[in-house]
Amino acid sequence: MDEQPEPVQEPAPQTGGGLDRRAELSEFLRSRRARLKPEDVGLPDFGRRRVPGLRREELAQLAGVSVAYYTRLEQGNGRNVSAEVLDSIARALRLTGAEHAHLMHLAKPKQHKKKQAARTQQVRPALRHLLDSIDTVPAYVVGRRSDVLAWNRMAAALFGDWAELPAPERNWARLVFLRPDYRELFVEWDQKASDIVGFLRMDAGCHPDDPRLSALVGELSVKSEEFRRLWAAHDVKEKSYGVKRMRHPLVGDLTLSFESFRLIDDAEQSLITYHAEPGSPSAEALRLLASWGADATRAGSGTSAQ
Repeated sequence: MDEQPEPVQEPAPQTGGGLDRRAELSEFLRSRRARLKPEDVGLPDFGRRRVPGLRREELAQLAGVSVAYYTRLEQGNGRNVSAEVLDSIARALRLTGAEHAHLMHLAKPKQHKKKQAARTQQVRPALRHLLDSIDTVPAYVVGRRSDVLAWNRMAAALFGDWAELPAPERNWARLVFLRPDYRELFVEWDQKASDIVGFLRMDAGCHPDDPRLSALVGELSVKSEEFRRLWAAHDVKEKSYGVKRMRHPLVGDLTLSFESFRLIDDAEQSLITYHAEPGSPSAEALRLLASWGADATRAGSGTSAQ
């Protein structure tokens, strides 16, 4: 018998009390199951389905668990589930490495105190000095909730001077979804927006009780239809390198490679750098930004701001 259509759950605005981990687990599993077709996993397709994707019993068969067991898990009850079973379900769902890690965080969360989750992150002075010494490459440190924690003069010249913004506004999600100038800056804005939401989803899986993250999701859900759509998709991703195309108001088009370095002593902070291929027009554009210095960004370095 066909399953009954499952209601699509829109993300409700959060009030700062944390995200519902059981609902997050349930919706994530449903969304991953819905994207699979029987032919994707070597199963016969017996015709029209009322809902997209595999049926629960098909997924349970692939994972080697009972339908009742998988149903309880998909309803958000991850209590006492073993890592081995989660691994089997991850394989059956064809999860990526980031998705697999997200499933583990949701089903078997580590205990975090709310005060610890909501604490203000600090950047080591030596790391700030390193940023200041990098005078030809845009570089910044990003932390929890996509907060920009510190940056150098070149990052301010490329992205705009974050020192002019109140501390809560120095956040990539707010910048990308709520600032028209960032929509114009990133040529593939849709991809940048998707990357940011995927990062926030990973963060939410690790820290569902973080009230500041919950408040951020609530704010963006209210103010941005595009954010609501992406958040409801439950896609998670981590990108440690890649290429971004930008259209800067002063130097025009740029094609820059970025690298992300997670700090060993604080895995919730990453150093991000952007560089251009040597001898390329983008390299010349970065050189011009570096030579203009304070003319390109009035306040210069922003690394002294919290």
